[in-house]
Amino acid sequence: MQEDWLSLYEKLRAGKGADATDLLEKLKERFVAQVVGYDLEKMRAWILELEAAVEAACKALGARRVVYPKEFNSFIEEPEAHLRKKLFIYAHDLVRGRLSPEEFREKASAAVKTSILTNGRSLYQSWVYVVLVYHLAKNGYRLIYPDDLYLHLERTGRQRTGGIPPNAVLSDGVKALSLFIEAPRPVGWEDSKDLSRAWKLYTALRPDILAYGGRVLNIVTLGDEPPVLRPDVIIECKELDDWYKRARELRGPIAAPLSAEEWRERWISGLYIGLADVLNVKLSDVISKLKERKGLRLRDPQIVLLYKRFYEPKRMFLVSRAAVPADVKRMLEDEGVELVESVGFSKEDLAPVAEALEEVSATEVSRADFVELTPRAKELLKIAIERMAGRELAPPQLVEQALEEYVLRLRSAKQPEQD
Repeated sequence: MQEDWLSLYEKLRAGKGADATDLLEKLKERFVAQVVGYDLEKMRAWILELEAAVEAACKALGARRVVYPKEFNSFIEEPEAHLRKKLFIYAHDLVRGRLSPEEFREKASAAVKTSILTNGRSLYQSWVYVVLVYHLAKNGYRLIYPDDLYLHLERTGRQRTGGIPPNAVLSDGVKALSLFIEAPRPVGWEDSKDLSRAWKLYTALRPDILAYGGRVLNIVTLGDEPPVLRPDVIIECKELDDWYKRARELRGPIAAPLSAEEWRERWISGLYIGLADVLNVKLSDVISKLKERKGLRLRDPQIVLLYKRFYEPKRMFLVSRAAVPADVKRMLEDEGVELVESVGFSKEDLAPVAEALEEVSATEVSRADFVELTPRAKELLKIAIERMAGRELAPPQLVEQALEEYVLRLRSAKQPEQD
């Protein structure tokens, strides 16, 4: 039987046993196992589901691979090691005597449980997004933005220039669909005037997935309410069995703007909290400031309805991994939210949602970047290129020329009928 973390703590304090560094790592490992052991095994099973979906989507889409947010990538690479990292400061404070075992248990438990919840939410949301892309790819959609052929699930640094670009634009050669993951996020700003204009994006409600018909490369509309283009489709993802019982504090549109100076003060205050031991700063004034601008506490079903009323999409879906009670289902559906429940990790259950995305996809205002060729068409194009050797015609020009001749033949064929 493995020692519990308290026994390892006593050894560390007494200076007994193996090297202190090894003991400390074992302590963190045992703590994680005792606090979230069951959830950790569940997360590992979910990670396998996500990896399988990513492999299928990349193969169908012709994408190279997926790019995750940094923190989330750390978690899915090795969830237990990621959770141990969250205990770094707390474990050292425990060994130094700055935290009692009871204080360590309270703070460290909160840290690992929050990380499990946050990454579990990201896991299921990512799985839903990837599966929807998979269904679209099976129906002939291909990635035309970004042009690196990577499926991006992260948004790091994408909004520094003041716009909010999509995570992906997919096209079947005629119609396009733009997808955004948790898109209403802050954009770059320099002074109080910029921040005042961009403040709406700090407080905007943030659904899981927004979809727009056509090639939409920026959704920011700071002069409007909401401050982003109204989406055609919103998709919310719920991974917990009891998500409808959960409540969150919603600051959102009710939060008053900060000036750039106030923003900097808050940022410095955060440093003071993190480094109070070094700077010898009293925290009472800082904490009182951070308690300003309190939000409104709402249950998750209420927040879903708020998304619907705030953004007024053409269609809104809620994808729930587990079953949803009849009263919650009725409340959502009465407001026009389309519920897809008991999904688990069934890709086929999301096919109707992918069909809805296809329905809102729109003809591109600019030319299509590609039309996927059949194997026979590729063979014919290769023959044409070989026979056109020495003539300055690129493959797209050859295709254009062939289509022009085909259209002329169609017109000629119709002419006798009109006569």
